[in-house]
Amino acid sequence: MTQDSLENILVVGPSWIGDMVMAQSLFIRLKLKHQNCRISVMAPAWTRPLLERMPEVDRSIDFPFKSGELKLLERRALGKSLNSDNFTTAIVLPNSFKSALIPFHAGIPRRIGWRGEWRDMLLTDCRKLNKDKLPLMVQRFSALADSSFENGLPATQKPNLQTDPASVTATLSDFKLEAGSKILAICPGAEFGAAKQWPAKHFASACSTLIADGWKVWIFGSASDKTIAAAIVDNIESKQQQSCVSLAGRTSLAQAIDLMSVASAVISNDSGLMHIAAALDKPVVALYGSTSPDFTPPLADRVRLLTTDIDCRPCFKRDCPFGHLKCLTELEPARATDAVSELIALEKN
Repeated sequence: MTQDSLENILVVGPSWIGDMVMAQSLFIRLKLKHQNCRISVMAPAWTRPLLERMPEVDRSIDFPFKSGELKLLERRALGKSLNSDNFTTAIVLPNSFKSALIPFHAGIPRRIGWRGEWRDMLLTDCRKLNKDKLPLMVQRFSALADSSFENGLPATQKPNLQTDPASVTATLSDFKLEAGSKILAICPGAEFGAAKQWPAKHFASACSTLIADGWKVWIFGSASDKTIAAAIVDNIESKQQQSCVSLAGRTSLAQAIDLMSVASAVISNDSGLMHIAAALDKPVVALYGSTSPDFTPPLADRVRLLTTDIDCRPCFKRDCPFGHLKCLTELEPARATDAVSELIALEKN
């Protein structure tokens, strides 16, 4: 038996969709370094559709605690229940104290993570983060696969979600949709807050322009995005509305991934769905309001990052502190439609 075959790794994963997509870069890196290793990911149950589409992940373990819950005794019990799994290494992606408790109580001999929240005593390999050296979140995740990077950071492996053709076909049938060469996926929601949401009228204007050019529009999002999705449809001319389908609140995460996998291009706010689109290797037009692509950009080859250059952005606020949302309202729809055209032309070439 080689040392690699003995590597049994537990990753305590993040709780945001986009962060979990970026965590795949770490999983890929681990498989490259330890070809025969086994990777188990502990994360909220809703992340399973993502993890099931990452071939590097061998097992999902449900993380039963809500955000912010401490529950020290329950975390200790969960950790103890993992003793028999014989994990050799734990990698803790969240920076909180409580996220490191379960690997500690599981008695995993090697426990790796970035320094944060006085958790040095819980980790055997607690590293000091150099933010200048590792400016991107995906780099910070991937760097935990190796002990040091004095000779430079290895090339970041892009997330690459895999879909099953039979599942995609079944999902298309369930929603009475057809794949085609001009399907625009739009993602108008943003769980973070209104300061990341492009106005509904801007989405509608961009959709109208592309529908006039023969595109079909599919609107993606959760139940909380149904209102903005309806507003987008209402702002599209009635004769064009038959080319626009709202899927907001109607799909599971698994179904959304399957349907997005057949899209020809995606226009999205800075959101988890943006990262899913990038991991499906879609041409992505990413809209940034209060946030910045400097930390969590979409990791795809065909991307256009659209921002405005007003002085107050990026403020990273959930709501505009000045009430004007100029970072979004001044981001003209024509820029998004031009970006789609550029990406499609690039793909053809």
